[in-house]
Order: sequence, then C-alpha cells, then structure tokens
Amino acid sequence: MSAHSHTEGQLPHEPEKATLEGRNKILGFWLFLGAETVLFGTLFSAFLALRDQVLDGPKSQELFELPLVALATGLLLTSSLTSVFATQALHLQKVKAMIWWLVITVILGLGFLGLEIYEFTNYVHEGHGFTTSAFSSSFYTLVGFHGAHVAFGIVWISLLIGQLLKKGLTVTTAPKAYVAGIYWHFIDVVWVFIFTVVYLMGKVG
Repeated sequence: MSAHSHTEGQLPHEPEKATLEGRNKILGFWLFLGAETVLFGTLFSAFLALRDQVLDGPKSQELFELPLVALATGLLLTSSLTSVFATQALHLQKVKAMIWWLVITVILGLGFLGLEIYEFTNYVHEGHGFTTSAFSSSFYTLVGFHGAHVAFGIVWISLLIGQLLKKGLTVTTAPKAYVAGIYWHFIDVVWVFIFTVVYLMGKVG
C-alpha cells in the first residue's frame, strides 16, 4: 500500500487520518452514529409494539410487495459495495476512480429512493395513509425516517463529489469522504434490519 502513496502523490497513507482534525472528525462521527442507533432502535421498538394495530386499514400481508422491496434492497446493497470501492480508491489515492464510484453510489441511492416513493404512493392509494392506524403511522415514521437519511446521504455525497472535482483529494477532503462512506454503510445496515423486521416479518405475519 505504501508504495502507492509514494508513486500516486504527496498524500500520506490513509490520508483521512493524517491530521488531528481528520481523526477527531471520524471519532466524532462514530459518536453521532451511536446516537442515531439509539434513535432507530426506539423507532423499531415502537413499530414492533404497534405493527398489529391496523384498525380498518390494510394488513402488512395484503400490502407489502416483496419483489419491489427486494429490488430496492438490491440497489442499496450494491451502492454499499460501490462506496467500499470509493474508499479503496481513496486509499490508493486514485481520485478519478473514487469520484466515479461515488457517482455510481449516488445513482443507485436515487434508484432506491425512487422505488420507495413509488411504493409509498401505492400504499396511500390502497388506503394505507400516515394516519390510517397505529401500524401505518409507525411504518411511515420508521421507513420514512430511513428514507430521509438516504436522501441526506445522496446530497452529502453529491456535494463531496463537487469538492473532489474542485480541490482533489487532500487531508481535508479525505476524512469527509471516509466519513460519508461510514454513514452510507450505516444506513445500509439499518435497511437490512428494516427489510427483515418490517417486510419479511410483516409478510409472514
């Protein structure tokens, strides 16, 4: 690896950790994710407590379309992989490759978000609105909160791509890119739990 840092540029190995500011940024971000985990945990608990309280609204078995959700899951999992490739390119200090992988990550994220909006629209048409029942409110709060995180991640990575195009890879942009990668994996892991707890368990009943 070190051979690359000499041949590819002036940046040190693992440029995201080269400065104290960069290391603090990464540490601070892990603490932020700890708080986010607690928040999502609370929403999961609320959903599990309320998932059978459907009132007159449709049940999850009638509602969920697993092929659509599986496709969305595939897009998000693939985007996690492309963000790994972006981090690898960061460590090899290959800026063009890194930008390219980040662009693909954003496109896949947009695809996921598009499918989720389409899915929500369908549910509303089928009488599953936000205020239909305790189940629907807890469903939209949990899944929508995650969707908002995906949207935020897309904006964040897009702004980062702009910075990388303008400034290149530096000890300032490297920690930002690294942290964005961690964030993207986090929302990916949360989605795996949502897919399992909300959709698969919801379909089984």
